[in-house]
Amino acid sequence: MPEEIVLVISTVPRDASERIASAMVEERLVACVNAASVRSRFFWKGECSTEEEDLLIMKTRKDLAHKVMARLQAIHPYDVPEILIIPVLDGYRPYLEWIRGETVP
Repeated sequence: MPEEIVLVISTVPRDASERIASAMVEERLVACVNAASVRSRFFWKGECSTEEEDLLIMKTRKDLAHKVMARLQAIHPYDVPEILIIPVLDGYRPYLEWIRGETVP
């Protein structure tokens, strides 16, 4: 069962965080989104940049991961958004079952 659950992570501008998190949950693509404030440093278009962002940690089923990624691409304001899908190796079974139950069938 744990192999059926994944985390989808994405950094987003702080002013877009609530809108994106709400869309993911309300559309039942993910069961839960955690938003944590982070400072990101990266190269973009040949320059070193620093941005204050939110890191969204989304919990969903593996079979929905590509739908989550497509939806994020559609509503994310960045040209090249960070979207990573990370398998969950194990976890508290009732929580994993809750994730499965709260996402679209």
